[in-house]
Amino acid sequence: MTRNMGSADRIIRAIVGIVLLALVFVGPQTAWGWIGIIPLATAAVGTCPAYSMIGIKTCKKQ
Repeated sequence: MTRNMGSADRIIRAIVGIVLLALVFVGPQTAWGWIGIIPLATAAVGTCPAYSMIGIKTCKKQ
């Protein structure tokens, strides 16, 4: 897979994923927090399937 996410995008996704997962354990303790796995996974891999379909790249040219 080719990377289509830049560093800033990956950092933001990781933070959002952690915050969403925290909702499962603290705060309102809602199951919706499990959605945080998706941004965490895309941040770890560096590829966003939605970006690929639309044709967006936030990473610098290699």
